Amino acid sequence: MKIGLIRGAIQWLSFFVLTYGGRVGIHLGSALPCFACPFVPGCGGYCYLMGLQGYIGFGLALGPAQGKEILVALGWLGVFILLVLLLGKAWCGFICPFGLIQDWLTFIRNKLGLRERYLSPQGKKYLGVVKYVFLGLIVFLPPLIVAKILPPDLYLPFCNICPGKLILPLFAGETRYLAVNLDNAVTMWLSLALIVVAAVTLVGAFFKDRFYCLFCPFLALIHVLRPLTALRLVKEPTSCVGCGVCRRNCQMDVAILDQDQAQVQTIECVDCLRCLTACPMSGTLKYKFLSLTLFAASRWTRLRLRPKP
Repeated sequence: MKIGLIRGAIQWLSFFVLTYGGRVGIHLGSALPCFACPFVPGCGGYCYLMGLQGYIGFGLALGPAQGKEILVALGWLGVFILLVLLLGKAWCGFICPFGLIQDWLTFIRNKLGLRERYLSPQGKKYLGVVKYVFLGLIVFLPPLIVAKILPPDLYLPFCNICPGKLILPLFAGETRYLAVNLDNAVTMWLSLALIVVAAVTLVGAFFKDRFYCLFCPFLALIHVLRPLTALRLVKEPTSCVGCGVCRRNCQMDVAILDQDQAQVQTIECVDCLRCLTACPMSGTLKYKFLSLTLFAASRWTRLRLRPKP
């Protein structure tokens, strides 16, 4: 079976489980390393970023005497780390519902015959900084809210401007986040920011493959644990002929894919495996779980060339 079909089937199954699973009693917890949103009514699990913000804020507010709450927070952190160690960036390429929505936009663009817009290396570098800005919001703003330096309406600062909060609930019939919240000045500006970020994300993802993944904070968090992950993309550089087919098919335009080195799973990689699918040199690229090869490049794989920018 084609790798793309396997990946697509897993993506669709994950989307339905994480978006609607709660309606049939499925809940996979609150430590998932992907953009599954708790603001979706009846979701089957949601991302760890919301919990992380809450644990930082509540932990400071409760103080060290609340040992049970601290143990719960550490437990969810352990679950998050375990999930990352097991599947690595497969959470991004195979499971993330928000990633699938971006792939839908790419599919529509291709059907319309429109070319993808490419970003310069410098542009990608600047956009890549945004993921660390988001991580800064998650880590540093909750303590300021607990200390009453910032207003309480800024609670869950990243969630307030995360495009998933507006876009993902639409698939469950929830439209409240399309409106501007006029309760006060803070909520008004936050809701406006959310609408703008969501609109820019959708437009960007239509013209650029996996646009939001360029500044997704999960990529940074998962990449920290990459050396220890069981599931990973590996390359045998001695059999690589430097044809560049892999790079031209990469959704994230990873620059070192066609270079003579074994480590190609950079921070931008989302494990879409389009490079492996396109590679004409048997065994050059492999997708492994520990020492077990799950997929390997084959010279019989149909090439899907994209024009160079």
